[in-house]
Amino acid sequence: MSQYILSFNEIGSHNLPEVGGKGANLGELLRVEAIPVPEGFCVMTKAYKKIVMHNGAFNELLDQLSLLKVDDRERIGEIGKKVRKLIEETEIEKNIEKEIIRYITKFGEQQAYAVRSSTTAEDLPLASFAGQQDTYLNIMGIDSILDHIKRCWASLFTDRAVIYRIQNGFDHRKVYLSVVIQRMIFPQTSGIMFTADPVTFNRKVLSIDASFGLGEALVSGLVNADNYKVQEGKSVDKKISTNKRAIYALKKGGTEEREIEQQQQIQTLTDEQILQLGEMGRRIETYFNRPQDIEWCLFEDTFYILQSRPITTIYPIPENDGNNRVYASLGHLQMMTEEIKPLGMSFCQLLSFWFGQNLVAAGGRLFIDGTYDLRSPIGRKILISSTGEADILMENALSNLVERKGFIKTLPKGKGSISMSSGALSWISPAIKVYRKNNLSTIQDIINHNEVLISEMEQEIEKVSGDELFEFILRDTKELKAVLTGPENMSMMVVGGFVSSWINKKMEKWLGEKSAVHILSKSVENNVTTEMGLALLDVSDAVRKYPEVIEYFNHASDDETFFEDLMGLEGGDEVSKEVQAYLQKYGMRCPGEIDITKPRWSEKPTALIPMILSNIKSAELNSSTVKFEEGRLEAKEKERVLLSRLEQLPGGKRKAKKAKKMISVLRNVIGFREYPKYSFIKRFQIYKNALIKEADVLVKKGIILNKEDIYYLSFEELRKVVQTNSLDYSIIRKRKEDYEVYEKLTPPRVMTSDGEVISGAYNNGNMPQGALAGVAVSSGVIEGRAKVVLKLENANIEEGDILVTVFTDPSWTPLFVSVKGLVTEVGGLMTHGAVITREYGIPGVVGVENATKLIKDGQRIRINGTEGYVELL
Repeated sequence: MSQYILSFNEIGSHNLPEVGGKGANLGELLRVEAIPVPEGFCVMTKAYKKIVMHNGAFNELLDQLSLLKVDDRERIGEIGKKVRKLIEETEIEKNIEKEIIRYITKFGEQQAYAVRSSTTAEDLPLASFAGQQDTYLNIMGIDSILDHIKRCWASLFTDRAVIYRIQNGFDHRKVYLSVVIQRMIFPQTSGIMFTADPVTFNRKVLSIDASFGLGEALVSGLVNADNYKVQEGKSVDKKISTNKRAIYALKKGGTEEREIEQQQQIQTLTDEQILQLGEMGRRIETYFNRPQDIEWCLFEDTFYILQSRPITTIYPIPENDGNNRVYASLGHLQMMTEEIKPLGMSFCQLLSFWFGQNLVAAGGRLFIDGTYDLRSPIGRKILISSTGEADILMENALSNLVERKGFIKTLPKGKGSISMSSGALSWISPAIKVYRKNNLSTIQDIINHNEVLISEMEQEIEKVSGDELFEFILRDTKELKAVLTGPENMSMMVVGGFVSSWINKKMEKWLGEKSAVHILSKSVENNVTTEMGLALLDVSDAVRKYPEVIEYFNHASDDETFFEDLMGLEGGDEVSKEVQAYLQKYGMRCPGEIDITKPRWSEKPTALIPMILSNIKSAELNSSTVKFEEGRLEAKEKERVLLSRLEQLPGGKRKAKKAKKMISVLRNVIGFREYPKYSFIKRFQIYKNALIKEADVLVKKGIILNKEDIYYLSFEELRKVVQTNSLDYSIIRKRKEDYEVYEKLTPPRVMTSDGEVISGAYNNGNMPQGALAGVAVSSGVIEGRAKVVLKLENANIEEGDILVTVFTDPSWTPLFVSVKGLVTEVGGLMTHGAVITREYGIPGVVGVENATKLIKDGQRIRINGTEGYVELL
């Protein structure tokens, strides 16, 4: 048996470390029934390692390369060139060379071969690495093949390959390269086949690109391919392209571009061939059990498969019953599109007030199965309008889907996600009382009552452990749902929504005044989220007095010793007390807080540092009091002006009197809308603390390795582990691997059970050319420097910055006191960022697709929060 070579028929998926992704997939393809694959062999990664591992010069260059970042393009180019030269000039060891020659002779010395790179981090579900390393076609002769093997090894260090690894977090030293030597086919036609539509991601639509000659012309962009769509064994769409050039193999070796005359208007594949190729694609997809990206060619009326790899850009579909279904992303509605660990999903399902019974998981996220709602005329109106409050693009996508009458009729009937029956009816009478009474103390009484309930629960939970703890949490979450969706809480939400809508509609109708509520609701009482931002300004005032503390904050990173380190500094004692008092009230918050597994500020106090330092740089002393008072006075003045203008209208006194009552109710109740989430996130922290104690016990017993392992179990799975004191640890390992993949996925707003991603566009008719469309959520126009922030802990805001990010949740509130405007990719009129921008009086535009990619950090932009667009200046 060869030490450095494996034939395709000896290779399976288990050989990935030896032959790379491309080689392993070729071996597996041979096992698919009736799939012709050109024969060949792989020069194993052992050979590459033998060449480079003990090469001092190579390792020295790799040390330098490992220190570089994506932006170091020039240096990457310099070092990469040296590495490639070194590899290409290194002699292949004689014993390896002999084995390669023996296999070439065995397969045919006079044959032409494709020499292709295959890395150990290639064609994986996590990253395809497609096109990162080199491929050489029509290579003939032993010397030429040996030379091109070295070129393939060297191509591991092209600029594009090095940058791709840096971007995707792959260690240069841990990616090895095998070389595939495959008999060349000289096709009349070749191309690429996706077993799921690469544009819509519909799993039932297979897409074929086909062109004359070698597929290299297609990959390199030399030609426009024919495109054929096949669905359920039928050809459903064709696009025939006109091409004048193709790439063909030369008899002496190598390839050349040629002009094509008579063929340029001809359909590349016949209708029969399209269906035949499509059927092969489905067989390959079934074997690999996931959608595939397949390279194929046609020679003498036989299709050959040259490669098959998973489509890495496709989002997984929730498990379903085979019926047509529609899924809407819960993450987009909750302003948290990152992956949620299994334990976090369990708590979302336990406490998802509207959608709990119809929440399904896919790709580490939760989706609302809105099938039954969309099937019902009433249900679809409620679902579409309620999602529009949080994310206008989701509302538009669902509206677009509803236009497909034929599809909607195929949806099964059942119990919808949103129930507006008995519970909702019980809110009406209390809501009327709240409106009539219009007393600020009523809200404070409700908040105080909720705080007492939380305090009592915290004392009770400390008395239970083991299975009793899980029973306690289940019971408490039911009580919590009853409280938060009960008449007392919901009457406030109903009244707040009603008066906001009334004021906006009437002021626009009577006075032509758009979005009057934006200013009228500034600096209201009992808004725990805006109070949190203002409170951090007070903490920042304590810090700014002490240069030693500021210096420490500039490099502090250890959460374990954070408070201990402070005590040795001048002013450290005062700052420590201020921070701890802040955490006592707000320490349960963090980015992505609906996932109970996310580290809270109380667990990671250093997460507050960037916001504190930003406050010191961009805000004056005593800003919290000043900002609140400015907002209150602005709202009061806005009320005075509106009422004065109303009085000038026909029937003006009556209108002004009604408006005054509505504005008064608004300012009394609207702050409460932030409290319910604050209260259940507070309970989350208490539940989490109790479960971490159980995790510590499991670690001591050796059942799990780290306490964070429990995050990869559902609530019921964790309960069973505690009951039985046993766990198959491979479950944890597998889920950690899965979440490495999920972390890199981008969830769609809306998709069907066929995997089709449904999109929704804006219609901003007044938008300047080249501007980015979004939703206007806080009026005003502002110009400034774009600060693109992907993670809250990396926020470094300067005065005058406009925050550009994917989404914000309450944990981002402290940043809003320092920025001059907001742009987000996700959001709607009533989501966190929208509400807080209005509260702080800064212009805001949300729902700007791909804002963090299209807007560059540091770029000057103008945002129009009245019309809803962003201009790149």
